[in-house]
Amino acid sequence: MTSQSAQKCAVLESQLVGRSVVTLDDLSTDHIRLLLAKAQYIDEDMKRVAHTCDGRILATLFYEPSTRTRLSFETAMLRLGGRVIGFAGAQSTSATKGETISDTVRVVSNFADIIAIRHPKEGAALVASRAASHAGVPVINGGDGGHMHPTQTLADLSTIQARFGRITDLVVGLCGDLMFGRTVHSLIETLCRFGNVHFVLISPDELKTPRYVIDRIEASRTCDYEEVHDLQDVIGKLDVLYMTRVQQERFFNEDDYLRLRDTYILDPAKMKLAKPDMAVLHPLPRVNEISFDVDADPRAAYFEQVRRGMLMRMALESSLLGDSLPGFSESDECKEVTE
Repeated sequence: MTSQSAQKCAVLESQLVGRSVVTLDDLSTDHIRLLLAKAQYIDEDMKRVAHTCDGRILATLFYEPSTRTRLSFETAMLRLGGRVIGFAGAQSTSATKGETISDTVRVVSNFADIIAIRHPKEGAALVASRAASHAGVPVINGGDGGHMHPTQTLADLSTIQARFGRITDLVVGLCGDLMFGRTVHSLIETLCRFGNVHFVLISPDELKTPRYVIDRIEASRTCDYEEVHDLQDVIGKLDVLYMTRVQQERFFNEDDYLRLRDTYILDPAKMKLAKPDMAVLHPLPRVNEISFDVDADPRAAYFEQVRRGMLMRMALESSLLGDSLPGFSESDECKEVTE
């Protein structure tokens, strides 16, 4: 690697130190590419980075139930050599006594070097980041209401990158609950920043993509979209199919949930209509929207997504803490970021 490439990589890394990530708009596209490169580097040499964050403590403040996201954040820190404190569920916190998120975060900032927060209310992660800034502790949004889920989007981008060698010049179908699905919103908005993506938005009328997300696509110079109802009609032209579950917890009316939950089910019959290299993604958990018979299909990428989510969180945690991955600055992955 040339010294110029190494210097550019170092500048990008320095810009991430101490920053909070509430949405991916907090990061430039160059920063996202850097994180993608770091995740790939980590994947290729896990042992080499095993002590990157020795002595560091991650606090996971999960006010909302979670399995994959919380364990992924925690495993990421443990694999980097750090330790974890935190809680899973508001019922086990001082919130039951009326303590604000801001006060909880300011307290925890005295214990931890970095915080990951998940909360059912939109805007909670922003409140937490402002509170933690007093102590210089970065905050990562692990999902806030129906708003944003930036680290899931990083996992999605990493999976697409691994499958196609790029995250542009693709036809991306998003299917199911496009109204309440925060992972869908975050992925669309981020892909629009990189450009050259045609979105196929597949949903019933009751669960259509919100206007503000459509506005983001329309504001892009190189992205466009179409809205359809039938997955079977369009699956043959997709490079990526992003399935989502109909989320019961987002409905006030159980009858509406029961009526809509089985609208789209991906099964082997539909997979026969798809391209031989189409990638199937899903943020998980699934209910019944992907048949178990699809799991053995090499195009099923949703469990790969889980691993890549952990790798991206390793890249993000170490970067925000300013803990350099041993050997990364001399790696081919770092060089690719600067080309």
